[in-house]
Amino acid sequence: MAAGKGKNAAPIFIKRVSGNEEAGHHGGAWKVAYADFVTAMMAFFLLMWLLNATTEKQRQGLADYFNPTVIQSPDNSAGNDVFDGEDLAADQQHVLSGVGAMLDEPSERSQAAGQQGEDAKAARAAAEFEEMARHVQNALTGSGAESMQRTNLLRHVVTRMTDEGLVIELTDLTGQSLFVDDTAQPTPALRELSEIVARALGQVKNDIAIQGHVRAYPEMLVQSPVWPLSDARAHTVRNLMEQAGLPARKVQRVTGFADRRNRSANPMDPNNNRIEVILLK
Repeated sequence: MAAGKGKNAAPIFIKRVSGNEEAGHHGGAWKVAYADFVTAMMAFFLLMWLLNATTEKQRQGLADYFNPTVIQSPDNSAGNDVFDGEDLAADQQHVLSGVGAMLDEPSERSQAAGQQGEDAKAARAAAEFEEMARHVQNALTGSGAESMQRTNLLRHVVTRMTDEGLVIELTDLTGQSLFVDDTAQPTPALRELSEIVARALGQVKNDIAIQGHVRAYPEMLVQSPVWPLSDARAHTVRNLMEQAGLPARKVQRVTGFADRRNRSANPMDPNNNRIEVILLK
C-alpha cells in the first residue's frame, strides 16, 4: 500500500528565487523619491529668497511672466492672438525690465552702502581735524597768554578755518610791523611769534604751507618788489620755524602771492602785509 501511494502521488517542484533579482527590482525607488524631495526643497528656498530680495513691483513682474494677461480687442484680428500680437511682446518686455531691475538693485544697494561708508569716513576725518585745529588755536591764544607782553604779541595772530585747513595769519599792526621796513628781515616780535607757532604745529601730524602777502607799491617804480619780497618773507618765516624745532619735512610748500590777494580795499594798505601759515587737512 505504501509503495502504491508513492507511485500515484503528484510530483513536487521546488522553485528557488534569487535574492539579487528582487533587490534590483525594488532597491532604487527611494533614491528617486529623495531626489524629488531635494529638488522641491531647493525650489522652496529659492522662492523664499526671491520673496525677500525683491520688491512688490518686481514680484508682480515675475508673476505676470508666469501668468500673462492678454487683452482682446473687439475685432478678432490675427494680430491680437495670444501668441501673435504686440500684447505678449509688451508683457515679456515688462517682465524682462522687472528682472533687470531686480538684478541691478543689489548693485545699487552696494553703491549706496559704499557712498555712505565714504561719507562716514569723511565726517570722522573732518571731526578729527576740527578737534586738532581747536587744540592748535588753544595753544596759540589760550594757555600761556598770562603775561601782558605775550598777550600783546598774540594780537598779531588771527586764525580762521577754510576748505584747505586752519589758516594762522601773522599780520602787521599799526606801528608794529613784523618785518623791518620793506625788507624780509624779521623783527624780534616775528621771531618770538614764529617760535610760538612752531611749537603749536609741532604737536600735530599734518603738513603745513606758508604763504607770503605784501601790499602794493606805486606803479611809477621801475621794478616792483612785490613778488620777490612776498616770497622772501615766506621763506624767512619757514627758516625761523625750522630753527624753533619744526621738522622741515612738515613744510609742504612755500609760496609768494605778491599783492594779488589783498585784505583791504586799498591795495597799498599796510594791513595787506601778512604771512599765512596753513595747517593742511
